[in-house]
Amino acid sequence: MPHNSGMISRRAVLAGMAAAGGGALAAHADQGGSSMFAQLDQKILQGMQDFSIPGVAVGVILGDTTYARGYGVTDLSNPRPVDTDTVFRIASSSKTFTGTTAMRLVDSGALSLDAPMTRYVPGFRPPAGDGPVTVRQLLNHTPGWLGYDYHDTGTDNHALARYVHDIRNLPQLTPVGQVFSYNNAAISAAGRVIERVTGKTYESSVQSLVLGPLGLTRSTFVAEDITDGNIATPHDIGSDGKAFASPDLLYLPRGCNPFGGLLSSVRDQLAYARFHLGDGRAASGERVMSEQSLQAMRSNPGPGGTLLVELEGFGVSWMLRPTAEGVNVVQHGGDLPGFHSGLMLVPDRRFAITMLTNCNSGPKLIDQVFAEDWALRLFAGLGNLPAVPRQLSAGELAAYEGQYTAQQIGFTGPPVDIVMQLAAADGGLQLTEVGAGGTTTMLTFYKDDFVLYGDTGLRANFLRDADGNVAWFRLGGRLLRHGG
Repeated sequence: MPHNSGMISRRAVLAGMAAAGGGALAAHADQGGSSMFAQLDQKILQGMQDFSIPGVAVGVILGDTTYARGYGVTDLSNPRPVDTDTVFRIASSSKTFTGTTAMRLVDSGALSLDAPMTRYVPGFRPPAGDGPVTVRQLLNHTPGWLGYDYHDTGTDNHALARYVHDIRNLPQLTPVGQVFSYNNAAISAAGRVIERVTGKTYESSVQSLVLGPLGLTRSTFVAEDITDGNIATPHDIGSDGKAFASPDLLYLPRGCNPFGGLLSSVRDQLAYARFHLGDGRAASGERVMSEQSLQAMRSNPGPGGTLLVELEGFGVSWMLRPTAEGVNVVQHGGDLPGFHSGLMLVPDRRFAITMLTNCNSGPKLIDQVFAEDWALRLFAGLGNLPAVPRQLSAGELAAYEGQYTAQQIGFTGPPVDIVMQLAAADGGLQLTEVGAGGTTTMLTFYKDDFVLYGDTGLRANFLRDADGNVAWFRLGGRLLRHGG
């Protein structure tokens, strides 16, 4: 932790830079647009103060208007202003780049989404000898095996192949293709398919098929490629509630690159968003993808559920979610230690917003702006599906009570159990995170098997087995087994 007197001076620098903003990029906006962007600035500055976030970058597309701005600093220990070219790790938003790369191969006829993965990776073995998994099922998070797997398989060009080989050792949780469960390992498997089809590494394939054609010069999988020093340092939050630089958090095993490894700037993220709002052409006018394939990425969702919001399901790597007004929203977010991001598109409104943060407290601001629909209401006039809280009787709540367990595999070591205890309380359920300081959160039902998480408006849901018994709790897209 930095010395207190040094922290005071750095925090003063942070406050000054946040107030001024780093390198803003804005097209002409009418008075109404200017007012909305002023509200966005205020929201971000307040969130940075409330949650001790050192640096944020944001970008908005609203019709023909583009707005982008940096706030705060890249590193509290060596303050440099965040601007629109500052590079952050975008974490799971990387998954959409894997999906976009795959769709370029579909466009060329080299890949079929509905072919089994083994057509392209013949040696692949799914867990427990379960049925064949298609490329589409990898990209819409329905292969059914444990998905939270970050194990480290090295840094050479065979790291991804080794990671995907090890998927055979994961537990199969649900039948293939039937249940949505957020799945990092599946996206790495899709990355391995890309390697086999192109004959190149995953990273080279994304560069040649997506980053290069779209002119995304501030996007890379290798931090050392950013030679000008304009890269955000990850930060953690100390016991005193203050942020401190934690550069070691930047590391991510190479086998995880397809689901979380891309680093990018808000300027590049805006260019990427504009491509996905468009007709398949890059800003240069070059045809990158057919309009049909671009639209297919946000069509034909797999099984739905919740991932902080209600989902129709995943398309090709994109979350597809409904709104109260019947207009579809396309989005993704990213969470890795020290970096948290959000990316949302509303094609029917010609609207997109992207936000990048460099602190473990970033999700608090990201959730406010994205999952709780602050930005969606402000810029697109849309809102989440209605959720009217209701109380259940003790008898009704009894079916949900008990212990729920999931596993996660870290960089090294055996799987770690994540345990939650649910107990009836005040017409809802009290969730206690076992072994995590006993943190408790209230779950309030708003329709059968669907709950609001705390007072945030975030959503989660329960799944039942064939006999109608509560079998799983889906929280943040992760499945926790009842009684496990």
